Amino acid sequence: MSKTKAHNNSGTIALNKKARHEYFLEDKFEAGIALQGWEVKSIRAGKVNIADTYVIIRDGEAYLLGAQIQPMLSASSHVVCDAERTRKLLLKQRELDKLIGASEREGYSIVATAMYWKRHLVKLEIYLAKGKKSHDKRDTIKERDWQRQKSRIMKHSTR
Repeated sequence: MSKTKAHNNSGTIALNKKARHEYFLEDKFEAGIALQGWEVKSIRAGKVNIADTYVIIRDGEAYLLGAQIQPMLSASSHVVCDAERTRKLLLKQRELDKLIGASEREGYSIVATAMYWKRHLVKLEIYLAKGKKSHDKRDTIKERDWQRQKSRIMKHSTR
């Protein structure tokens, strides 16, 4: 069985780059995902998108919303494939309690930033996050441009 090109050596499956621009990311958590067999096959083929995903807490459990896992054409005909179904996240009770407290009492959002392989398991990196205002986004862009310009100056001055 040959590996596809979508499966890279770093283990990263999908990234949510927009989350770093839209939110102040604070506390990081690693969660497992309850997946069906066809979803794992599609993830191995690289047919996943987590760009607009977020996490909700319902009945003391965390669920991932908005993740798109496109079914493969060779999936079984007897399986109903829903690309945007709500997927349960597997977290420890202590982590769930912290997420529930921060999201309900302190107004934090829970955002997914990356999906990756950890050995043979699919893991999701989630953060407690506060939304940025538009002036905060401009400050972030300005700081990133300054760091880039500073590195260019240092590179040319050392030559």
